[in-house]
Amino acid sequence: MPQIELVTGDITAERVDAIVNAANSSLLGGGGVDGAIHRAGGPAILEECRRLRATSLPDGLPTGEAVATGAGRLDATWVVHTVGPVWPGPGPEADARRRLLEAAYRNSLALAARLGATTVAVPAISAGVYGWPADDAAAVALSTTAGADATPGVVRFVLFSPRMHHEFTRAAERLGIAIR
Repeated sequence: MPQIELVTGDITAERVDAIVNAANSSLLGGGGVDGAIHRAGGPAILEECRRLRATSLPDGLPTGEAVATGAGRLDATWVVHTVGPVWPGPGPEADARRRLLEAAYRNSLALAARLGATTVAVPAISAGVYGWPADDAAAVALSTTAGADATPGVVRFVLFSPRMHHEFTRAAERLGIAIR
């Protein structure tokens, strides 16, 4: 199991081997974490994303999958882009979407590990404009990370607010997952 850390802050300021981007399927930038990473990383990230769209991902990145680019001006080597699901609301579709959220974490962490990253910064995927409830987003993130087969040695969740940090702390306590 990796060392799991929780911090509140700006993911674009992290000094890690890889930063996970909560991207949209177009890979061409957007709001929230995605927009911040593209702005801070500069045009090199967008250029690589455009090449991916022109070659291997003409229809965009499917929800739950992950792909990597260089990190541009970020203090990292790679950006691992993943698309989380939009919260469907309670009901039968929630379970299927939850599995996609788990896949987004699992595939991002496995890709970062395959690239050789030993440290990775990860946002709360789908917990912003995609509307995933904070308590469940935290539980999915932590349980998936703790149970993943392949991860970098240090997984740092960089959370955008004290409230989200609190939700992750509570989820870790409920799940019995040690955090730093």
